[in-house]
Amino acid sequence: MYGLRRLQLAFAEAVFSRADARVAARIRANRLDPTRRVQVYRNNTFAGLTSALKAVYPAVQRLVGADYFRLAAEEYIRNHPSLSGNLHHFGDRFGEFLVTLPSAAGLPYLPDVARLEWAYHEVFHAASGARLNLEGLQSVPAANWGRLGFSLHPASRLIASSYPVLRIWQVNQDNYEGDQRVDLGEGGVRVLVLRNDLEIAMYSLGFGEFAWLTALATGYDITRAYEQACLVQPDFDLNTCLQCHVMRGTLVDWHLTDGNPSCFTDQVERSTTCIANKSHHFSENLV
Repeated sequence: MYGLRRLQLAFAEAVFSRADARVAARIRANRLDPTRRVQVYRNNTFAGLTSALKAVYPAVQRLVGADYFRLAAEEYIRNHPSLSGNLHHFGDRFGEFLVTLPSAAGLPYLPDVARLEWAYHEVFHAASGARLNLEGLQSVPAANWGRLGFSLHPASRLIASSYPVLRIWQVNQDNYEGDQRVDLGEGGVRVLVLRNDLEIAMYSLGFGEFAWLTALATGYDITRAYEQACLVQPDFDLNTCLQCHVMRGTLVDWHLTDGNPSCFTDQVERSTTCIANKSHHFSENLV
């Protein structure tokens, strides 16, 4: 005899894998064939989840066409069924899934377009963040500025691609009326997706800027993040970058890390001292 949990799991398997026979005999179908009843549930489930994917990935659908997208969505749903009761969480692995599709190999940028759209989706539904507490920041002794860590806005995501996915995304918006041409030869892009209040913006970032924000997001203090930025962009301007992202609202909180100032280079020490001297200027600009 099937227990409730076993019966529920068997029914879910039938919905997603077409293994109808295992549960058909246990379905009261109200004069409808039990297998047909399972098919009704299957069709409704796949239709609902496909609609959810279409809502998150409109640019991907425009790039591949509605028919191909529907077939890809069905395969994704079958192999990656929803694990959450919140439909907003469904579709997080779609970009990685597209990498595995041989039929999508002719569009090598497609997975990154999907990742960008998922970042937009996450940012839209993420929590709001407060402005950076600059008054408290100014109270930090200058000797400790090199140990400052910063938290990025919870409604922000960083995306890097070897393809011009921001341009691809832009020209595939319903309201886009400009030049539709995209030159894949222009190379990759690094993007900050950021929501302030109800407005979502996408910013193209420089190599150093992206490396610096990524390092901060992973827990590096400002000095070690600066070192990471300089590895990819030796002329990285920390002062300008910090001021930009304070004003933009990318940075929402600060803390002191356990970093060891004795390992800092002279160049890093000079940079953090210069930042400390500009803290009042940041505050004045944010008033």
